[in-house]
Amino acid sequence: MSPVSSIYLGNDISLEPLRKRTVGIIGYGNQGRAQAQNLRDSGIAVVVGLRKGSASRRTAAEDGLEVKEIRYCLLESDIWMLLLPDEFHGQIFESEIAPVLKPGKALGFAHGMSVTSKDVVPPDGVDVFLVAPSAPGTILRENFVHGKGVPALFAVHRNATGGAKELALAYGKGIGCGRACLLETTFEEETTIDLFGEQAVVCGGVSALITTAFETLVESGYSPEAAYIECLHQLKLTVDLIHREGIAGMRNKTSNVALYGDLTRGPRLIDGSVKKTMRKMLEEIESGSFVKEWKEENMKGGVNLKTLKRNADGHDIERVGAHLRSILFGQCEGAKKSVRES
Repeated sequence: MSPVSSIYLGNDISLEPLRKRTVGIIGYGNQGRAQAQNLRDSGIAVVVGLRKGSASRRTAAEDGLEVKEIRYCLLESDIWMLLLPDEFHGQIFESEIAPVLKPGKALGFAHGMSVTSKDVVPPDGVDVFLVAPSAPGTILRENFVHGKGVPALFAVHRNATGGAKELALAYGKGIGCGRACLLETTFEEETTIDLFGEQAVVCGGVSALITTAFETLVESGYSPEAAYIECLHQLKLTVDLIHREGIAGMRNKTSNVALYGDLTRGPRLIDGSVKKTMRKMLEEIESGSFVKEWKEENMKGGVNLKTLKRNADGHDIERVGAHLRSILFGQCEGAKKSVRES
């Protein structure tokens, strides 16, 4: 039987472990900005650590946050959240954090990959935890402002002080995830599940499915605009239903013909061969070969990633979508000309 995660709700969590302590947010990107503001609005002392000359310094200052160079941020705080992109964790840890990381401090992450891959190896005597919100930072902040939260996974890698779990839970509550729920896991499980979910469903699977369906219709002579509306734009309605009511709830609110097509054709599309591919992808993550591949890509300056992104951005679905979104969402008033005529 599969293990069941312990689930914690906001009313069961105390913010006390964060009281009279200062959180240093290292990095001010998607997650860093949201988490820093949410903590500040929860009454927690926050200082943002950025490299000298960082383009984010002005944004953080305009958001009303104290901004310091990383080394000074570390000196003024005792809970350090490493919220830079994962590929920079090892470098920043070795150059900035390790020299001043003393027993009794706490090191936090929003994703476990840099610890499980040993890019970051915290010394003994330091609490190490993660809180991984299940949403981009913009959504985390938006929900917080409206009195809501998003779920998060949390884990403790090292409980040096005896209070790391309570600290992780308090941090999760401070950024607003306690308003939804916090699910206990491990660094290893969070890393594997997160990478697999991104590749198989949330990013890779969904985008490839949409693009392939769009290509199939257009190559068969159907309107690109109609194909975009049906295969991409309409997807939000289905996802919203699944998000609120689960797959069965979505099926209860669709037409009988759509339901029949779902239950008879869906398994033909996502068949045993797809599951076999997914298992292979999971094995690559579990074995460390994907992380090794990712490190090699970064050592080469991300050349392959840039090429893949450039090719994907040039796909017809993006050109058609930009035109339709300008009409549907009013991004460009008066955009009425057909893509095929422009």
